[in-house]
Amino acid sequence: MNRRTFLLSVGALALSRLGWARQGYRWESDSLTGTYPYKLPDLPYSYNALEPAIDAQTMNVHHQGHHATYVNTLNKALESLTAFQTVPLEELLSSLEKVPSAQRMTVRNHGGGHWNHTFWWQILTPKKQEPSMSLQKRIASEFESWGAFRGQFLDVAAKHFGSGWAWLVLTPTGKLRILSTPNQDNPLMPYAEIQGKPVLGIDVWEHAYYLRYQNRRLEYLTAVWEHLNWAQVEALLG
Repeated sequence: MNRRTFLLSVGALALSRLGWARQGYRWESDSLTGTYPYKLPDLPYSYNALEPAIDAQTMNVHHQGHHATYVNTLNKALESLTAFQTVPLEELLSSLEKVPSAQRMTVRNHGGGHWNHTFWWQILTPKKQEPSMSLQKRIASEFESWGAFRGQFLDVAAKHFGSGWAWLVLTPTGKLRILSTPNQDNPLMPYAEIQGKPVLGIDVWEHAYYLRYQNRRLEYLTAVWEHLNWAQVEALLG
């Protein structure tokens, strides 16, 4: 038994003792399913790889500043919560009500920040790519057309008030839904309007775009849309 298998086995035991049910979906990335102590993942590309859509300075501050802080603060919050240290991150986030109230909001904000940003880095790609026809057909079947989906998604992202995220979610019933969440919440959490498996997400916090775009969020969204990793989205849909 390797270390990862051992940790997941221990995590399963912890979940059982705490009365937590596993979700019907799993992430393969250690960065998304890993356990305490969490580590800042490397970016899969250089800081300037997404220019001009996202400038190098923004990427550096976003990764080394904001994301690193989420990781460090989450680890600090879990130092004394030994029963939660072996629970994979997405399961911790999906069962936040089990976390003691004194640490719950910290785990929600910073655990969500770590998970969301790890997801975000993987959903971006320096090389622009077109979604496959099969992916377009799958999404269009629930949003009338690919163009209608794009319009609805960008509209939700652009109109989200304050900081947060826009998501495309695969629900437990197999439906695709668009929603936004505040701050560092995500659809894994019990507080989300629609819970399910995120297959696409876009960061609409001002720190994700303000250095280049200031208050022009829609301009940022239009630019970053050209760098979405549709192959990753399709893989997550399964």
